[in-house]
Amino acid sequence: MRRSLPPVASKVSDTLIARGHHGVIITQPSPTHTAQEAADALGVTVGAITKSLVFLLDDDPVLLLVSGAHQVHVNRTGERLEGTLTRAPADMVREVTGQPIGGIAPLGHPTNLPTFVDRALAQYQELWAAAGHPNTLFRTTFGELVRITAGLAIDVD
Repeated sequence: MRRSLPPVASKVSDTLIARGHHGVIITQPSPTHTAQEAADALGVTVGAITKSLVFLLDDDPVLLLVSGAHQVHVNRTGERLEGTLTRAPADMVREVTGQPIGGIAPLGHPTNLPTFVDRALAQYQELWAAAGHPNTLFRTTFGELVRITAGLAIDVD
């Protein structure tokens, strides 16, 4: 029996296809809320998992796509982005992404978020990112991720 994707993941798939990606999304039997859970489920190194994190740069929401092996150093990354970087509140994250925390995709949001991509992701031949729902993931590459998100590559640690 074929299962359908959650509506939010279908929107991510449609956005991926519209931006030239194959749009294939895989569904996991159980949620992968953390980068380590996703890496374990896929049998890949945690660094190849792309975390989608919403921050405030001064007062404006931005999306940071970060290697699962990294934590964002807010002071240094904020300086690189020429502002003050703080974590966005959970209600704002849900509002600007339209997706649940633990499943936020790099795209498919109701708002066009300025996007910054962790350069550390470039070392992996294959990347995996959430597809809008904690049970869904899609595969990509660093170059493709930067292209489909119109992101800017930066150092985040």
